Amino acid sequence: MTMISRLVVAMILWGATLPAQDIAGDWQGTLKTASPLRLVLRFTKDTDGGWKGTLFSIDQGTEGYKADTVTLQGSDLKVSLDGIRATYEAKISADGSTIEGTYKQGKPLPLELKRATKETAWSTDATSHTVQFVTVDTDVKLEVLDWGGTGRPLVFLTGLGNNAHVFDKFASKFIGSYHVYGITRRGYGTSSSPASGYSADRLGDDVLAVLEALKINKPVLVGHSIGGEELSSVGSRHPEKVAGLIYLDAGYSYAYYDTAKGDLNIDVLELQKKLGQLLPGAGPQDLRPLVRELLNTGLPGLEKDLKEMQKNLELNPPPAIAGPAPPMPAAARGILAGMQKYTEIKVPILAIYALPHDLGPQFKGDRSAAEARDVASTGAQAKAFETGLPSARVVRLEHANHYVFLSNEADVMREMNAFLAGLP
Repeated sequence: MTMISRLVVAMILWGATLPAQDIAGDWQGTLKTASPLRLVLRFTKDTDGGWKGTLFSIDQGTEGYKADTVTLQGSDLKVSLDGIRATYEAKISADGSTIEGTYKQGKPLPLELKRATKETAWSTDATSHTVQFVTVDTDVKLEVLDWGGTGRPLVFLTGLGNNAHVFDKFASKFIGSYHVYGITRRGYGTSSSPASGYSADRLGDDVLAVLEALKINKPVLVGHSIGGEELSSVGSRHPEKVAGLIYLDAGYSYAYYDTAKGDLNIDVLELQKKLGQLLPGAGPQDLRPLVRELLNTGLPGLEKDLKEMQKNLELNPPPAIAGPAPPMPAAARGILAGMQKYTEIKVPILAIYALPHDLGPQFKGDRSAAEARDVASTGAQAKAFETGLPSARVVRLEHANHYVFLSNEADVMREMNAFLAGLP
């Protein structure tokens, strides 16, 4: 055997027996989306000798997402987080200081992580606040953050998948003039995760229970994304209990139902209930009004929704992977199945829309066509919100991210402060 052959064999044998790297600790890096997100991956040794991992998206909240699997073979690392449908496949550098690879949660994006030190580590809870738990239902307690401050109370409500810490950076900017709180809804973060109780009005009742327990008098509720349905639930049923509502890219059909346009998700939910009443013994004795309603509005409305859905589907390529969609967390399923129609909200309102939304650097399709569709859809909803709710001031921010309070912080603060200053 030649000297070169012996060296090759030795290198192969050495590579085969190379011990796995020690990845214990925090690794941090920025995911370059439309609104850059700082991520922290924390690895700890498992009792069986393997590794456990937790992902923190610290610009969206301090809740950690536990990895389902962490596989480390030599310098090759694979992490899967089924709950948020994410994976990370990467290689560890020879000196053990960086991990470089691809993060996939929908579309793949490059992600480089650096080992955090005491001097460079990003805090996963960067602001000063107190935390308490308020009982809102049988065996259900919600995490409530209090950033402090004095003056009119502001209460922040989160989007789907976030906890109240998503507002840590933003909410604390209001404590000079207001007393600021945040609520983590049931099913998320350290709040209770019951099997039921996710309808829009039940979640609205949770908010009211917190206000009553903490003696928060006539606050302004500020909701992001799906939090808009809780705003509308409280504002439509108990307008006397709030001074105003602020929708942060949250004024969609779950918050205001446009009867002229309809909404497939909400219409299907309502239709399911009515169709169920046609079963023997399940509905009223006189079924004639129900049948007339189904034939005149229910079924025609669904047909219109489906035609609109078909038109939108045909504008996009089929999914790369056929078969059922990945499983959705139980709380998210419950919230989406508990949407309701809200059409009358008689309190002062500020609604901020991203219009059109920033598609981000990861978008690979026809940007102009996608923006045109967004302008048509979101623009129609914003106009319906503005027309249907005369007390609403509607603001449109061009090319803002869905997390408008992060991507366009100064714009949102300006609009909020002007709205708040004008309240009686």
